[in-house]
Amino acid sequence: MAGALAGAWRPSPPPLRLSPAALAEVAPLLLGSGGAALGWWRIRSSELRTWPPAFRLQQAYRLHTLQAAIHEREITQAIRLLRSSGIEPLMAKGWAVTRLYPEPGLRPYGDIDLCVRPEQHAAAAAALRSPAAQGCPVDLHPGFFGRKDRTFDQLYARSRLVRLGEVELRILGPEDHLWFLCMHMLSHGAWRPLWLCDIGAALESRPPDFDWVRCLGGNKRRSDWVACALGLAHQLLGAQVDDTPAAWRANHLPRWLVPTVLRQWGGGYGQREPIVTYLRHPAGVLKALRLCWPNPILATVEVGGPFNELPRLPFQLGQCVSRTTQIAAQLAGSLRKPL
Repeated sequence: MAGALAGAWRPSPPPLRLSPAALAEVAPLLLGSGGAALGWWRIRSSELRTWPPAFRLQQAYRLHTLQAAIHEREITQAIRLLRSSGIEPLMAKGWAVTRLYPEPGLRPYGDIDLCVRPEQHAAAAAALRSPAAQGCPVDLHPGFFGRKDRTFDQLYARSRLVRLGEVELRILGPEDHLWFLCMHMLSHGAWRPLWLCDIGAALESRPPDFDWVRCLGGNKRRSDWVACALGLAHQLLGAQVDDTPAAWRANHLPRWLVPTVLRQWGGGYGQREPIVTYLRHPAGVLKALRLCWPNPILATVEVGGPFNELPRLPFQLGQCVSRTTQIAAQLAGSLRKPL
């Protein structure tokens, strides 16, 4: 998986050296994780492009390209509706990441994440419920849901306008965007390879005036997490970090970090049901416990631990304990519902 996606966000990615057997093995993982189009981007000029697994990757690339065109029309419509109500949204993820890739079909996305000032959230939701919205798949957030150490106004002040067709979109500044991409990946346990490609794309497309103090400043522990995320993009996918303040850390990651990500990627991408789905049936308890067990990355981030060489088990146990009350509440609410 790592070999198939190395440098895949670049206009001219490095040559892919996979055997046909290895391509057949990795193709289902690429398809399941959203990285199929990037896989095709890597092999489109190689001899592998004629093999049957490559055809599936090419079909995914074509589908994502069509979906990207639909999403762009939906984004344009949503922005116009909000602005007609005097609301200026701030976009996160989705198209804001896709624009960093050579072609829009290379980076699929679903919902359109838009953030508005908390006091404007009700008005924004009403505007997006109007018939003119035509079912735009907008995930509307009151304030910014990623960076709690900065206010919406602070993020807005550093945001930038970029053009999409006939409208301009407001997106995070490059420093806040890279920080957010790193933290988003870590807070979800780094289970999706596409998120590491996003970090590589944002890192290598940063402008000359990129402010590393803003990106890596603030809380020292979180800044180290971000540096480790950059290190994962470097060690697994070949992202260039030599000219960054994170270069030393990127080459000296905790020994458990890279193996954790690779195990996660190799485990498949099946849909997970809520834990209460299993706990309502005694036969599913063991399965529920297995699904609830956090990987070391997720556990460390959720309990606010350091990325060091110490064993991760205490952090995993701590994360499980912290969620016990939440799970109990979910279970109690589920059991009250009629089957």
